[in-house]
Amino acid sequence: MAQGVIMKALSGFYYVDLEGRTVTCRGRGKLRYEKVKPLVGDRVEVTLSPDGTGAVEAVLPRRNQFSRPAVANLDQLIILGANVNPVTDPFLIDRLCAMGAGKGCQVVVCLNKCDLDGADDLYAIYAAAGLPTLRLSAETGEGVEALKGLLAGKVSAFTGNSGVGKSSLLNALEPQYAIETGEVSDKLGRGRHTTRHVELFRAGGGLVADTPGFSSLEGEELELPEKERLAESFVEFVPYLDDCRFTGCSHRKEAGCAVLAAVERGEIAPSRHRSYCRLYDELDSRKSWEKK
Repeated sequence: MAQGVIMKALSGFYYVDLEGRTVTCRGRGKLRYEKVKPLVGDRVEVTLSPDGTGAVEAVLPRRNQFSRPAVANLDQLIILGANVNPVTDPFLIDRLCAMGAGKGCQVVVCLNKCDLDGADDLYAIYAAAGLPTLRLSAETGEGVEALKGLLAGKVSAFTGNSGVGKSSLLNALEPQYAIETGEVSDKLGRGRHTTRHVELFRAGGGLVADTPGFSSLEGEELELPEKERLAESFVEFVPYLDDCRFTGCSHRKEAGCAVLAAVERGEIAPSRHRSYCRLYDELDSRKSWEKK
């Protein structure tokens, strides 16, 4: 029995990399019985048939998994944003940062289309937060070599709002893939979903998942930490969390909150704290709804 990594899952077939050779596989019926659904990025055990196809016999333990993007075993989440065509809402970046941190992933913020707009305000927010933050241009190649250095030896996923240039950036990293890209709608201010399935590509010395984009925040499944641990996913909050006056501080409006004091001193960006409060309230209301 061989072990490999699922590179693509499409229409009931799993395309498994076995030491550089791609084998088309089906999942064994016992996986359905065990309620195990293989995901892109899964390390799996495969039996081979004489005709060169294979069968996925088992999914090995995962270090993490996501519903959207539907991938497993990510080392890092590459969050793409832009300040032009379309403009990325910082709340989307913050939501994805919290999701990635809660899953044990390194989070990298990449600001694309910097040949059109340098995204200075966004860059200042995330660089000051202590997150790896890059300016990029898939068009001119700015920042591509720096991104390759972050991708080497890791399994990463590109994510972000539609039209921000995830597929274009993959093409800039590895032009031979010629991944389909789409124009941004002038009327809607967002891109068409050119990526309709998740697939791992070899890029920058690592594996990168191109994923379906987000055109809005509505209806997104919450994959965030519990509200009591949400603050830990905001990396710039962490140095202050043990300095609050009261145990169990929610870091929203309590007297003696060290996080609020840091916001007032300009050590934490107000937009990041607003996002934290919005996510906290969202988690709190979801928990109450689930109890009903």
